[in-house]
Amino acid sequence: MSAVLRSALFVPGSRPERFAKALATGADAVIVDFEDAVEAPLKAQARDNLRAFLDSNAEARVWVRVNMAGHAEHAADLELCRHAGVLGVLLPKAESAEQVAQVAALGKPVMPIVESARGLAEVAQIARVAGVERLTFGGLDLSLDLGLVAGTTAAERLLDQARFVLLVHSRLAELAPPLDTVFPNIDDLAGLARFARDAGDMGFAGMLCIHPKQVAAVHAALAPSAAELDWARRVIAAAGGSGAYQLDGQMIDAPVIARAQRLLASAG
Repeated sequence: MSAVLRSALFVPGSRPERFAKALATGADAVIVDFEDAVEAPLKAQARDNLRAFLDSNAEARVWVRVNMAGHAEHAADLELCRHAGVLGVLLPKAESAEQVAQVAALGKPVMPIVESARGLAEVAQIARVAGVERLTFGGLDLSLDLGLVAGTTAAERLLDQARFVLLVHSRLAELAPPLDTVFPNIDDLAGLARFARDAGDMGFAGMLCIHPKQVAAVHAALAPSAAELDWARRVIAAAGGSGAYQLDGQMIDAPVIARAQRLLASAG
C-alpha cells in the first residue's frame, strides 16, 4: 500500500481480466474482493484467479477483502492471503477484537470494516488489536443494520457520528487515519468530489472506490489547491522559529503551522 492512501479500489475476484487494469489506474491500493462482489459458487474460483495472477505477476501487490468471520470460505480466504503478493487483509463486518486478531495472526496488516451496530460498539477494542493498520466502514451495510434510508440527508447525519467514532478511536490507538466508505453513484463525479473533500476535511485519509474512474476524481478532490499551498508556504516562511505571529490578519500559532506543514507534505 502506498504511504499516502487516498484511494482503495475494489476489483471482483471473479473478474481476473480486471486485475491488471485495476493496478494500472493509479489507485493507492487495489483490493481484490472475495466477499460481496463474488457469487457463492464462484468464491473458490476467485481465490484460484488471484493465486494464478500473483504467481504470473511477481511485482503485483494487492489487498484482499476476505469473507466475514464465520463464513464457510473465511479460512480458505485467509490461507490464500499468505501469498507474498497480498499486502494485507480487509475484514468485512468486523464485530469483535477476537475476529480481527485471528486475521492479524497471518502477520499482515488488517483493515477492519465496521458495518453493524455491534461493530461500531466494539470499535475501541477492534482498533487496539495488534496488526490493525487503519479502520474503515461500510455505509450501506451499516445503514441497513441501523434502519437508515441510505443516501438521505438524515442518514448521512447519523453516519457522520459513525465517522467521528472511527476517527477518535483511530487517533487514540495511534492508527493511520481511517478510510471513508464508498460513494455508490458511479456517474456522479461532481457528487463524488464533494464527498471526497468532505472526507478529507473530516480527517479521513481517503475513501474506498468501486469503479476505476473514481480514482482520479478522488485524487483531484483531495489534492490541496494552489491557493492553499501558497498560504502554507508563506506560513512556513514567516514562522522563523517564533511563537504566535500574524499573516494576512490571521493569528498563526503552532496548530496552524502544523496544518501548513501537513498541506505541504500531502503535496509532496
